[in-house]
Amino acid sequence: MEIAKNQEKVKEYRERAKQLVAQMTLEEKVGQTLNWAPAVERLGIKAYNWWNEALHGVARAGVATVFPQSVGLAATFDEDFIEEVATAISTEGRAKFNAQQEYNDTDIYKGLTFWSPNVNIFRDPRWGRGHETFGEDPYLTSRLGVRFVEGIQGHDENYLKAAACAKHFAVHSGPEDIRHSFNAIASKQDMAETYLPAFKACVQEAGVEAVMGAYNRTNGEPCCGSKTLLQDILRDEWGFTGHVTSDCWAIKDFHEGHHVTDTPVESVSMAMNNGCDLNCGNLFHYLKQAVEEGMVSESRLDEALVNLFTTRMKLGVFDEKGKNPFDKIGYAEVDTKEHQALNRKAAEKCVVLLKNEKGLLPLDKKAYKTIGVIGPNANNRRALVGNYEGTASRYWTILEGIQEYLGDDVRVLASEGCHLCHKKAQGLGQEDDRISEVKAVCANSDVIIACMGLDSGLEGEEGDQGNEFASGDKPNLNLPGLQQHVLETICSFGKPVVLVLLSGSALAVNWADENVPAILQGWYPGAQGGLAIADIIFGEKNPEGKLPVTFYRSTEELPEFTDYSMKGRTYRYMKGEALYPFGYGLSYTDFDYSDVTVTAKDGGAVVNATVTNVGKMAGGETVQVYVKTAVEGAPNYQLKGIKKLFLAPGESANVTIALPREALGAFDVNGELQVGGPIKIFVGGQAPDSRSEKLTGKKVKEFELTV
Repeated sequence: MEIAKNQEKVKEYRERAKQLVAQMTLEEKVGQTLNWAPAVERLGIKAYNWWNEALHGVARAGVATVFPQSVGLAATFDEDFIEEVATAISTEGRAKFNAQQEYNDTDIYKGLTFWSPNVNIFRDPRWGRGHETFGEDPYLTSRLGVRFVEGIQGHDENYLKAAACAKHFAVHSGPEDIRHSFNAIASKQDMAETYLPAFKACVQEAGVEAVMGAYNRTNGEPCCGSKTLLQDILRDEWGFTGHVTSDCWAIKDFHEGHHVTDTPVESVSMAMNNGCDLNCGNLFHYLKQAVEEGMVSESRLDEALVNLFTTRMKLGVFDEKGKNPFDKIGYAEVDTKEHQALNRKAAEKCVVLLKNEKGLLPLDKKAYKTIGVIGPNANNRRALVGNYEGTASRYWTILEGIQEYLGDDVRVLASEGCHLCHKKAQGLGQEDDRISEVKAVCANSDVIIACMGLDSGLEGEEGDQGNEFASGDKPNLNLPGLQQHVLETICSFGKPVVLVLLSGSALAVNWADENVPAILQGWYPGAQGGLAIADIIFGEKNPEGKLPVTFYRSTEELPEFTDYSMKGRTYRYMKGEALYPFGYGLSYTDFDYSDVTVTAKDGGAVVNATVTNVGKMAGGETVQVYVKTAVEGAPNYQLKGIKKLFLAPGESANVTIALPREALGAFDVNGELQVGGPIKIFVGGQAPDSRSEKLTGKKVKEFELTV
């Protein structure tokens, strides 16, 4: 039994924490509620900074394995693999922490409390931080979030390997530039069906150690001081026993942005009294005044400190060195060959094949003498990593990966093509100053690989990524700058073209869908991304990714960005036809479903199927189960079961997916789960929509069940 479920051990730690807190002065207590908690030497408490990041690798503290960005990892649809990646991350986190402690380094980004994963729902493709999430679906986000937390926290019965944090609680998903004053209004139905399930799963299934509040208000209450969220739902309804941290400097927004309080003392009182234990920032200094003036009881402050010190005790930092098994993880475990190989595998598993007309891919390198690689993301390291990233010891861009793969066998011609978003590549040049080079490369190449998209300079967080468009958000879903013009120029030469998109979000590549024969979505594929994409392009590996987000045709079909109602959003509620649907992704091989059955059992259902690789190449397939209910306002259908398979040519596997009773229901307007009536269940390798059928030429199996 891991520590998250070992109540006896946790009780012991809480008692030790209470004894420690009882010896502290008021001033000492207040200091411990700040993310940069100072040492209390007389009590043997070392300085500790709670702020650390591990979204897709240990971040901001030097060299570490830089895995694909979270939305890319989500495209694997592979729960087991997500935990494997998170386990590697926590190993490196412990290794770095142990080394830093040895040299008395307690700076920011040097602790064991990792503020990851981000389990917000990517409800709108314009949101700049969407690539930090596991996509638009609550079920997929829940499953991957749980396994990520388990990989970070480990399975020791006495200690946490590291502490994970589910953020940003709750509802937060843009716009970035008004997050410090914005009130997100969400119905009870949308809260229960969409915005809360992943947090609930992380708390109740994975035992996540921490939860971080969001900057915005939700239904009028600032999230980091929301009684509804932090007390009524998180503590009382879900039984959360860990600690709550504010987002960074979010508490000053109470009076400066949201205007629900008038002074800093009122703001810190509101946060502390409603369940926020830790302040990322410095405003909790005012807690001393708040306690002295009777606005916060010292007993509530003590409760917060017990929550915080219990976490540190679970991490083993108050125990004799060596007693904790994770003390043995040495610095040699950082950036190992094994982790680099895992990273390359992750990048390969992330890639989604969106189009492959007449089987252009994979390319046979023996068929070409010269290959052109063109585009602003061909040699762009920033497009490998996304945000909240660490520093890799070596990066492989797409151009470098292709050069490495082809060696001296095939000539590679390269051109930046254009700047990622500006009208010219050189400051003194004229507009479109690389187009003659593009034409020369095209004229002299047998096939062209166009590398387009975005990077984290164009989509990211308002706090560290204000861009010329929208404080980290996207103004639209188009390829920025001159990229569309360059792509059309490339295609005008009549050569075979492969489009590789690197982005953390959906792009409306409508023209490319009609005119480019092969399209790959590579996300931000991590430091090994170029090697992985070369492996996919030339058939060393088979693409297996599925879209964790909907690719829309334009923003015009979407509701206002500030509208938090789910109506018209994501595959679950949209009315139109997607460009590329959620759950969609092609393969170089083909899979057949047979003997598919759905039977009622214990109030739920059991799905059985035989899946056979009927193609000529080994590959991965994601079995997807969707459920549609008759509840008023329920989604079109929603993902409720996944299973990842890996099959050699001709190989079959039997799959069983159990659907619990709640998976067959939906939430009504009051946020209450309703199960009953006729229910449709869909089984296959894609969602049950007309666009997926058109793109794959396949229909999923459909069943009706009455519960």
